[in-house]
Amino acid sequence: MRLNKLVLASRIGGKLMASATLAVAMCLSGSAFGQSEQPELPRQMAWTAYNLGTTGYNQAVAIGAMLRDRYNITLRVIPGQNDVSRLLPLDTGRVQFSANGVATYFAQEGMFQFADPQWGPKPLRLLMSSNGLSNQAVAVAADTGVTSFAELRGRRVPYVRAAPALNVSMEAYLACGGLTWDDVERVDFPGYEAMWEGVINGDVDAAFGTTVSGPTRRLEASPRGIRWLPAPHDDEACWQRMLAIGPYFNQYNATRGAGISDDEPHQAGTYPYPILIALESQDEATVYWMTRVINENFDDFKNADPGAIGWALESQVFNWVVPYHEGAVRYWREIGAWTDEYEAHNQSLIRRQAVLADAWAEVEGEGIDDRDAFMTRWQQLRAERLQEAGFDPVWH
Repeated sequence: MRLNKLVLASRIGGKLMASATLAVAMCLSGSAFGQSEQPELPRQMAWTAYNLGTTGYNQAVAIGAMLRDRYNITLRVIPGQNDVSRLLPLDTGRVQFSANGVATYFAQEGMFQFADPQWGPKPLRLLMSSNGLSNQAVAVAADTGVTSFAELRGRRVPYVRAAPALNVSMEAYLACGGLTWDDVERVDFPGYEAMWEGVINGDVDAAFGTTVSGPTRRLEASPRGIRWLPAPHDDEACWQRMLAIGPYFNQYNATRGAGISDDEPHQAGTYPYPILIALESQDEATVYWMTRVINENFDDFKNADPGAIGWALESQVFNWVVPYHEGAVRYWREIGAWTDEYEAHNQSLIRRQAVLADAWAEVEGEGIDDRDAFMTRWQQLRAERLQEAGFDPVWH
């Protein structure tokens, strides 16, 4: 069972119980470096992020304000309407970093929208991420009476066009209840907001999202009400099925969100958001300093957005499904937060990316002109080469 067992701090029960290693790291990060030291970063930088007004965009802007106030560095945050528009400027070198979401994993794998001949698997690397007090989960309208994923059988479930991050995650939660898309009535929507409006208006019965996002509050305040379905952490069969589809999920007890509180936590899953990423080729010193200044100046922006608290050192997850950049590893190791276990995990992920890159080159060398035939061949060969190398393809 591929549960995230090496997490730097235990997040069970919604409480962060720091390890001895973390305690040392926090002491070092607070005392080893002076705030007056000028980081070796460009005076003008650019990130991509989610749409204007989203929590991911707001957190990026808050970090930009810190950079301006502390170091006179200008950070331009470019909003992207979708996963491709956020990653394309990174891939072409127009921006140094992206505050992205779980599509980072899809891009690494060269799957879904990134299975296209113009894309393919990308050598993406993490710096750090926000892991707040919320879950990425499925809510139902309370008036449905549904209390478990198994009870969604025959119910109307939304599918958002061109949004695999939403649809794959919904599929993973359906699997928790032993269901597939064939067991529910699929209703298509053009976007995230429209999907939640569909629940409020009675067009569908459930939706996937972040427990703290705005539309969930509107559902909570509507006549239908809101109920978050649990994915019990002691239900191993549920989590085996979930992780077989969405290996990027971590178990978590959320204490923040619509209808969720410290007294009424929600037991399900989550993943980092936003995730600060760069290409593997990004300058090592630039990555080192970007990671360092964010961590050292966390107090400057932690209250700027409800999700910004997730950038705290004790909330970092160092063994996720995408590897860390060597510059970030240098910093995390320098302050004592990086362990041999994390290094072994990171090297395994880097080897996985190498297998993916070789498989992509192999397919390109076959000279397949038809786009659909190319994508079909890529997905077949990708699974074969990953299995041969001892890796789980996840999607076949």
